[in-house]
Amino acid sequence: MAHPSSRVELLVCIRCRQGHDVPEEAERPGATLFRRLSESGLDGVTTRPVECLSNCSQGCTIALRGPGRWTYVYGNIDPLDHPDTIQDGAQKYAATLDGLVPWRERPEHFRKNCIARIPPLDPPACNLGET
Repeated sequence: MAHPSSRVELLVCIRCRQGHDVPEEAERPGATLFRRLSESGLDGVTTRPVECLSNCSQGCTIALRGPGRWTYVYGNIDPLDHPDTIQDGAQKYAATLDGLVPWRERPEHFRKNCIARIPPLDPPACNLGET
């Protein structure tokens, strides 16, 4: 089982345009989000850029993952308004053993904009009432 904060990653889609045309020379909203999160630094969380999280119609997208943890994908992220929300949610996620932050303890934006929840690669055995 993972220890809190061990190898937690925050993946940030840097290709996101938030549904707008962005000139080639301009920084894309997803890249802005990645830059802002990288500059702030998160204890126990590694922020990584990714080329695409394939959620283009839902604004900027991030994912939180770690060994033995559930992975969460969140969308409708605003690169200027949500870095503090992401930091709060990522720190709570990193403090868990399994990635399951109680629903009411998650930032409101995370509660309303969860795109996917993916089980750990090696989940604990599930008891389905078998004898």
